[in-house]
Amino acid sequence: MADIYPWQQGIWQQLSSRSQHAHAYLLHGPAGIGKRALAENLVHLLLCQRPEGGKACGQCKACQLLAAGTHPDYFLLEPEEPEKPIRVDQVRELVGFVVQTAQLGGRKVLLLEPAEAMNLNAANALLKSLEEPSGDTVLLLISHQPSRLLPTIKSRCVQQACPQPTAAQARTWLAGSLPDESVEALDELLVLSGGSPLTALRLQGQGVREQRAQVVEGVKKLLKQQVAPGQLAESWNAVPLPLLFDWFCDWALLILRYQLARDEEGLGLTDMRKVVQYLAEKSTQPKVLAMQDWLLLQRQKVLNKANLNRALLLEALLVQWASLPGPG
Repeated sequence: MADIYPWQQGIWQQLSSRSQHAHAYLLHGPAGIGKRALAENLVHLLLCQRPEGGKACGQCKACQLLAAGTHPDYFLLEPEEPEKPIRVDQVRELVGFVVQTAQLGGRKVLLLEPAEAMNLNAANALLKSLEEPSGDTVLLLISHQPSRLLPTIKSRCVQQACPQPTAAQARTWLAGSLPDESVEALDELLVLSGGSPLTALRLQGQGVREQRAQVVEGVKKLLKQQVAPGQLAESWNAVPLPLLFDWFCDWALLILRYQLARDEEGLGLTDMRKVVQYLAEKSTQPKVLAMQDWLLLQRQKVLNKANLNRALLLEALLVQWASLPGPG
């Protein structure tokens, strides 16, 4: 069980001091801000037989079983594989758990993450358990994108927005986790992660700065007609699609912003500032807007795990990107 992060102290105080708990909570906020750690601490508190001062004791039978991963009244539901949907069969197993009697005589607690990974059938299968859970049962749903959840799911939960760290908190925590990195590298990681320090740490482990450098170099060569779109798309096989679409969506927005405001301070990270400024000056607004609409549509498909042909999708992206400079 991870510690409560500094930026979560206020919300943890609220949750841990409650004498009665709702039957279902929806903990939501951007990925990488520690929602899972918050939920796991709440799981331990709710199942602990001798909580002390708003914390699990860590010594009782329930705490020991949780630590060993064998607590009979705790159910964890996640995708069977990373980036895959949660299937209806998995939710039916959860529903079967809900109707059982607690084996230790206390609460039953279920943790589901991420809630938006449920397909439509799975989400519908969960509704009755959310509305009328059996016995003293608490369901904890974690969502990084609550807008993708069915309204009927959200309406049956107490919705709890989880706080994001301030820039100073995020930088301090990340510096403690990556003591060998420079201040500039930490700031770049936080920009690439949208200010979420846990995401920044994960991306660093995946080599995101090297991947970003490879993509930026490729974009510059593309605009200079030194590489073909298909060849470039193939060279990016190791770069995750969500990252690529996040970056291109961000660059399209920066281009539009510069076209409207001419603010040189708002050109984003230094690695693409000259490219963004060049494209803003050489492209028409209608072309950039059309590009942005297309990017947002394809990004949504990527996030929804649509069955896409990666090579053709990236080639289509790069053909349009290369055609931005010039008349509409």
